[in-house]
Amino acid sequence: MKVFWSRAGWAGVALLGAAALARVAMARGESLNALWLITAAVCVYLIGYRFYSAWIAANVLAIDATRATPAERLNNGRDYVPTNRWVVFGHHFAAIAGPGPLVGPTLAAQFGYLPGTLWILIGAVLGGAVQDMVTLFLSTRRNGRSLGQMARDEIGAIGGTAAMIGTFLIMIILIAVLGLVVVNAMKHSPWGTSTVAATIPIAMLVGVYMRYLRPGRVLEASLLGVILLLASVVFGGWIDHHPVLGAMFDHEGLPLAFSVIAYGFAAAVLPVWLLLAPRDYLSTYMKLGTVLMLAIAILWLRPEIHMPAITPFIDGTGPIFGGKLFPFVFITIACGAISGFHALIASGTTPKLITSEGDIRMIGYGAMLLESFVAIMAMIAATVLEPGVYFAINSPAGVVGKEAMDAVNTISSWGYEVSVAQMQHLASAMGESTLFARTGGAPSLAVGMASILGTVFGEHLLALWYHFAIMFEAIFILTTLDAGTRVGRFMLQDMLGNLHPKLGETSYTPSVILTSALVVAGWGYFLYIGVIDPNGGVNILWPLFGIANQMLAAIALSVATGVLIKSGKVSKAWITGLPLIWLLAITTTAAYEKVFSSDIRVGFFAAANDLSQKLASGVLPPEKAAVAPQLIFNQQLDAWLTLFFVAMLWVVVLDMVRMSRRYFVGQPVRPSSEAPYVASHLV
Repeated sequence: MKVFWSRAGWAGVALLGAAALARVAMARGESLNALWLITAAVCVYLIGYRFYSAWIAANVLAIDATRATPAERLNNGRDYVPTNRWVVFGHHFAAIAGPGPLVGPTLAAQFGYLPGTLWILIGAVLGGAVQDMVTLFLSTRRNGRSLGQMARDEIGAIGGTAAMIGTFLIMIILIAVLGLVVVNAMKHSPWGTSTVAATIPIAMLVGVYMRYLRPGRVLEASLLGVILLLASVVFGGWIDHHPVLGAMFDHEGLPLAFSVIAYGFAAAVLPVWLLLAPRDYLSTYMKLGTVLMLAIAILWLRPEIHMPAITPFIDGTGPIFGGKLFPFVFITIACGAISGFHALIASGTTPKLITSEGDIRMIGYGAMLLESFVAIMAMIAATVLEPGVYFAINSPAGVVGKEAMDAVNTISSWGYEVSVAQMQHLASAMGESTLFARTGGAPSLAVGMASILGTVFGEHLLALWYHFAIMFEAIFILTTLDAGTRVGRFMLQDMLGNLHPKLGETSYTPSVILTSALVVAGWGYFLYIGVIDPNGGVNILWPLFGIANQMLAAIALSVATGVLIKSGKVSKAWITGLPLIWLLAITTTAAYEKVFSSDIRVGFFAAANDLSQKLASGVLPPEKAAVAPQLIFNQQLDAWLTLFFVAMLWVVVLDMVRMSRRYFVGQPVRPSSEAPYVASHLV
């Protein structure tokens, strides 16, 4: 009888999910309640986790909870540390949940709510969560080796070298975009800047509290940290109105960029327990708490989606970024569906912290589904705004005009009405001087979140909710930035270790400082590029971010597919093989368009040539002419980087195919680098 009711219950979940998906997909011309999106998402996630992930864990990976993990066998108190499963889940979720699930859906909403929503749900369950769990399992079985090193060990020297170089350079681009989104969110916002700055000493206090003052008292430390974080949001409002302190935290983009760079270096060098783990752990509380509040508010309000299911901008004429629906919706929304960056975390810090293999399913597959749900929340927050307001906030001044009247006239001409008075009132309510051309996705998402939360929990506190949302977004992204920088350090140490073994030791201090400095210098340069861009940097860096991120996912899936094949699991290799084929199609197509398109809003070379001609003819205003040479170089650099990334991807894929062919015909392949079985004393 118990089995009957269980099956009946899951059948009900499946039917409810199918009905909700049909309602979301078929709505045309009539209003759609946001509850349908939440219902569809929750049902899809429940079924995916209960059945698909359990089948993979048991029948494909054969997870063994009695096996000692690298954290137990190689415990050094710095990078390899057996850690509570919930703390690891918090770290992993905080590290992977960067700007993608927040900014990606917000930007992709220019196509309408439907394409992005479907990609988030399908991509996460069948692609992203599978990639994360399989990569985490493979790295845990191989002493926490990085993705590139696993490719070298398992596939071959050529593909492995390409994977190591490609993943490292892609990581540099990804971290730069993370920093850019944070800088754009904090620019000229003393409230947001002071709040984000306060999270650093709070995290260090919690780290010391849990390690020395009250070891093992995780709940106490968590409550202390959360209380201090909330106090920092309230105190930030006081700083914002203080004539002296407000000025101290009111900065242009460049000073903020240099501060983010310094923070990234510190997070990569300091012991993981002091800053990285407690900050990520606290961030998870803030993230989950905020997402839960937003979900409750949506359930209470049942807001209507104002953005159409599909907009005319699917033809590539969108104001926020150029490019048609295919393939650009699939690279704009990365982390909410499938993200290569996750593979770096799953083969970087997380496998060095896991106490039991039995936690891999919850951490790998479960954290990805949770991040995907965040992406659905972001899509709702963006699309409940009036379309005119959405486009006024996200459209660059170079597209709609610098003056407020020019912007509203342009946007209204698209059929999305908005007025100067409406935008001024909204900015005043949010505690900002203006919301026009606040590109990057983060400000418009904060406005949407504040509107929903304020209506339920206090509309007279809209400014507080807006800056709380900014802090929420910045925390989301900074935790990915600091973890990414540390993973970048691990990757570079893996590569240098092939040249000099001492440089490959993660506990060797000179190597730690050298590799951290090189990683930070790399992404710091691209962050500088984005900050000086007159269009806010998003037009230049976000498409490159999306393409690079999905190429990285394709590399991770190539490695996973190759390992499954050589392990004798050919009949089950489709779990990573099918997502790999899809990613190869969209990344190669997107890269071709970004490099060779003649549309200056799409093609890197086309944009560089157009700007060169305008500079030569003297038609550029003085402020843009001053930075034009740098922007031209940046566009050309982006084009060459895209070509390089495509080449590295296909080298890895073809080397994996070569290795697989050798296995099929009975020729020798590289032996497995999996560590031998050691019984755990912790589980």
